[in-house]
Amino acid sequence: MSLRPLLPLAVLLGLATGIHAQETPHAFTGAQIIPIAGEPIARGTLLVQGGKIIAVGAVDAVAIPTGATIHDVSGKVLMPGLVDSHSHIGGTAGADSSSAIQPDVRVLDSIDVRSPSIQKAQSGGITTVNVMPGSGHLISGQTLYLKLRDGRVIDDVLIKNADGSIAGGLKMANGTNSIKSSPNFPGTRGKSAALVRAQFIKAQEYKAKIERAKGDAEKLPPRDLAMEMLVEVLDGKRVVQHHTHRHDDILTVLRLQQEFGFKVVLHHVSEGWKVAEEIARAGVASSIILIDSPGGKLEARDMSFETGAALEKAGALVGYHTDDGVTDSRHFLRSAAMGVRAGMSRDGALRAVTLANAQMLDLAHRVGSLEAGKDADFIILSGDPLSVYTLVEQTWIEGSKVFDVTDPQDRLYAFGGAGAGDSVRAQLCCFGNAWDIIANANAALFGNTQ
Repeated sequence: MSLRPLLPLAVLLGLATGIHAQETPHAFTGAQIIPIAGEPIARGTLLVQGGKIIAVGAVDAVAIPTGATIHDVSGKVLMPGLVDSHSHIGGTAGADSSSAIQPDVRVLDSIDVRSPSIQKAQSGGITTVNVMPGSGHLISGQTLYLKLRDGRVIDDVLIKNADGSIAGGLKMANGTNSIKSSPNFPGTRGKSAALVRAQFIKAQEYKAKIERAKGDAEKLPPRDLAMEMLVEVLDGKRVVQHHTHRHDDILTVLRLQQEFGFKVVLHHVSEGWKVAEEIARAGVASSIILIDSPGGKLEARDMSFETGAALEKAGALVGYHTDDGVTDSRHFLRSAAMGVRAGMSRDGALRAVTLANAQMLDLAHRVGSLEAGKDADFIILSGDPLSVYTLVEQTWIEGSKVFDVTDPQDRLYAFGGAGAGDSVRAQLCCFGNAWDIIANANAALFGNTQ
């Protein structure tokens, strides 16, 4: 059950349950397990303890320790928690209209961890997310990588790097989003690239001054938060998460990446299918989105459902993202299914919402697949992950359950209604029996809700 505002006793009980889940081994047995890093297991067991995966394998190959809590999940499907490489949950806001380039702005300072959008993402099976500022700037600020634990404050959901720093990337954009009739913004694509190039040259010079100072405070340049962030990018400590649509804009990003040597993930890449070979040759990953309704921006008019398949065929790393609320986080698995329909392999599509995205966030050592030693982030599904009839029944993060569809409050976040989007007025008046309605419909259609 997720934590709820204004319920201190429930919060305390939820924390106590989470601690217990960490100390006691939990064995989930009998389900079909899709580990991503390996072949599916027809009837398997997942053993977790202390927030980590202890073992995963066939039922008869995993020894369950005495005293473990056993969960019979026969007939279900168990797979890693989903990783969303581009989202806007939490009501975040980044740069303002004062400048087109603001690398010093932090999403960390604007996110609301009690936003119902986070519970809705949990109900869609998302456990790790890259929360981004908007794309109306050439550089709109620092992104934030989060674990969607039940959190009271931002520190409860942060992901930390090995050195203790907060994990995140840097959001950049090109194309029409950042072109404006304003003296503080570029008016053309050429000027956009020129402004970005000038900033990275300035960052190179700032870095050189620091290196020449050799720790002498009198020789150090005045501290510059924007330059400090761009130096982190130049040093490979922070990945550029780059909004781009048209094929020519994609190639501009690749030129800048080659010139300055930073790590980059291309986001959206509506025309990625036109330059899939170039993207693969550059060794750059793409985080793409599928939009199946009319409207949107003109530069995305040539977007194709086949982009994922084209990039996969070319040998490029490819993942899907929600851009929530462009795609509702509750329907993230649908993107993988649509990718398969357009020619992507089943394995590639499932990797595209799990391990591939974890790689793009430099988090593949922790999340994205079910392997011993990784974080115990997983979801329990009612059926095949690529079926439109499948429901996320439970979501677990680091061995603690954060979503359970049988809980009335969690059902509300999963199935909608006005209350699902209102943190103050989360009402159950009209949607309390949604799970029963869907379960009965499945039974009538298929004779089995498993």
